[in-house]
Amino acid sequence: MPEAGATDVVIEVWRREAPVLVAALTRMTHDLGLAEDLAQDAFLAALEQWPERGVPANPAAWLMTTAKRRAVDAFRRAETLRRRTAELKRAAGEADPMPGLEAQVDHIEDDVLRLVFLCCHPALTPESRAALTLRLVGGLTTTEIARGFLVPDATMGQRISRAKRTLSDAGAELELPTGAERTERLDDVMAVVYLIFTEGYAATAGDDWTRPDLVAEAIRLARLLAELAPAEPEVHGLQALLELQGSRLPARADADGSPVLLDDQDRALWDELLIRRGLAALARAEAIAARGVPVGRYVLQAAIAAEHARAATAEATDWPRISRLYDVLAAAAPGPVVEVNRAVAHGRAHGPEAGLAVLAALPADALRDSPLLPSVHGDLLERAGRPAEAAEAFAEAARRTRNADERTLLERRAATTRGQGAGAQST
Repeated sequence: MPEAGATDVVIEVWRREAPVLVAALTRMTHDLGLAEDLAQDAFLAALEQWPERGVPANPAAWLMTTAKRRAVDAFRRAETLRRRTAELKRAAGEADPMPGLEAQVDHIEDDVLRLVFLCCHPALTPESRAALTLRLVGGLTTTEIARGFLVPDATMGQRISRAKRTLSDAGAELELPTGAERTERLDDVMAVVYLIFTEGYAATAGDDWTRPDLVAEAIRLARLLAELAPAEPEVHGLQALLELQGSRLPARADADGSPVLLDDQDRALWDELLIRRGLAALARAEAIAARGVPVGRYVLQAAIAAEHARAATAEATDWPRISRLYDVLAAAAPGPVVEVNRAVAHGRAHGPEAGLAVLAALPADALRDSPLLPSVHGDLLERAGRPAEAAEAFAEAARRTRNADERTLLERRAATTRGQGAGAQST
């Protein structure tokens, strides 16, 4: 195989198998940092050998066996860890480790799930959880993660290194938490995946309106989590939400890259495959819920996204049902972001004054650094026939955003509504 082809295979296999390698090696070595180093060594060995010798019949097995052999070598050099050397030698096998490999990785799925939970350990900050998840479970490079979150490579590298040290200092183990701790940690895992998605779907800063690579990675992680925890309705709800919202990505910008709002999107551009996958995931969540398992924010948000996906046009959207779903969501997962979105739904279902009433009930300092509230306020004011006030709200939203494309959009809406107000005064 040509070198370029072999290199592409190495990279593709690495992106798919990195979490499996790191998880299995962490279980064996009890050392997350060493496990990642061993996996990286196997990856480098593949880059060196596959272009010259050809891609092995089972690339994933080759990487696993190579990493385990390197682990044996590492422990052989460590006099204080002779006992672990013997255990790893038995796991890898001396004569031909390949035939016994399947038995060694019987619990790969459990290992990956443990790795996901480890990356979302409560000792870590949400930002560190996201970075470590992308690095160890997503297989992204430090440079890719840094680019996604608009920080220098060195900053992201330090963040990931600190996260690993924090886990080591906390004595974190590659074990599934149980009881209330598992429920809490699962919430953290889903929150990290959703954070990655939202940063890709509507970037908080920078020159790009969206970051499709982060959206794709979050959807992949959500699918993985749904496979690893199939009895949890919320993980299916999360997958459904990300698939359904992600389906709109091709229509969220025009040919020039400028943002396109939901009402103006060409729905023919929405990804039908993602919609079908999202609706199927939602159906799985609802089937589990029908057996008496409670659902939460992700299933409810997915149900809302499904209403948009089912509507052939913006005018066909069932806003009364969406507003009722937001009422349920506000009771299940209260918060200012939910209330702002509930205001949108009520404004569409019952008129702009109804939406403005929802916003009026929010605290004065709600979401003070976010453009979300003033932008929704401006939209409702515009629909209520109050263009001058709408222009001020859009201008405030433009001042708050750190995303260049979003700022351009909001400034344009401010200018348009300001013009409407001036026209109304002159007539």
